[in-house]
Amino acid sequence: MVYSYLVLIHVIAVIIFLGNITIAPFWKVHADKSKDRLKIADTFNGIIRADRYFTMPGVAILLIFGLGAALHGGYNLLETGWIFWAIILYVISGAVIMAKVVPIQKKIYKLASSESDFTWEKYQSLSKQWNVWGSVATLAPWLAVILMVVKPVI
Repeated sequence: MVYSYLVLIHVIAVIIFLGNITIAPFWKVHADKSKDRLKIADTFNGIIRADRYFTMPGVAILLIFGLGAALHGGYNLLETGWIFWAIILYVISGAVIMAKVVPIQKKIYKLASSESDFTWEKYQSLSKQWNVWGSVATLAPWLAVILMVVKPVI
């Protein structure tokens, strides 16, 4: 029964984590279409806050309860390929988020908040970087979910 509760909490955390990082690009595209610097600033402020309240706690809970479930279920983390590679993808996502996505988000928010500093060229440069790194950070955990559900022998 403990295993089932660990998995349940892990899955809820996955939903919160993936939901938040998956919907952020939608809001960014919506703000970009407006061509409104203040709307872009507000959108990135919201994305940054949502990361603080949903993504980061989701990451911690997902990790703790996922590892707890695997260990309680008797899985060897290094020898169970679908768990091992899901963890690798999760680490890649976390590293990209912390090293690239978060700093770019802060730069975009700061830039879009400043009427005197804002130019579309600067914004487009940062926006393209956010799109690339955000895609890596989002696709990696989605691949991890596929591994966790399909459980291929790898």
